[in-house]
Amino acid sequence: DLSTGIIYRRRIATCQNVIPEILRKVSVLKVPDIYLEEESWLNMQKRSMAMKTHCLTWTQYASLSEESVFRESLENPNWTDFTQKGRISVTGAGLLNCVLEAFAQSFLKQGVKK
Repeated sequence: DLSTGIIYRRRIATCQNVIPEILRKVSVLKVPDIYLEEESWLNMQKRSMAMKTHCLTWTQYASLSEESVFRESLENPNWTDFTQKGRISVTGAGLLNCVLEAFAQSFLKQGVKK
């Protein structure tokens, strides 16, 4: 946007399906790839970037979204403050709802630690 200087990007990411093989016995989970939509807003003047991501695969069964903000630290301009929020909700999978939510939560927590 020439008036604000904000760079906006929207893209689709293809990720390898990381659901354990034992859970892929359920036919709907047996897909090779998972698709995510990511939007980002880069503001060079404020030295900040916001990102929103949500899952495009299994939307009739699950909702997975994440929001991240990167901005210049108030303590040191060479540091980055990073905040992240995420939501996971699985419905329509019967008894597997809880198992799939627990797996997704564990997988995402490992990613956050990295």
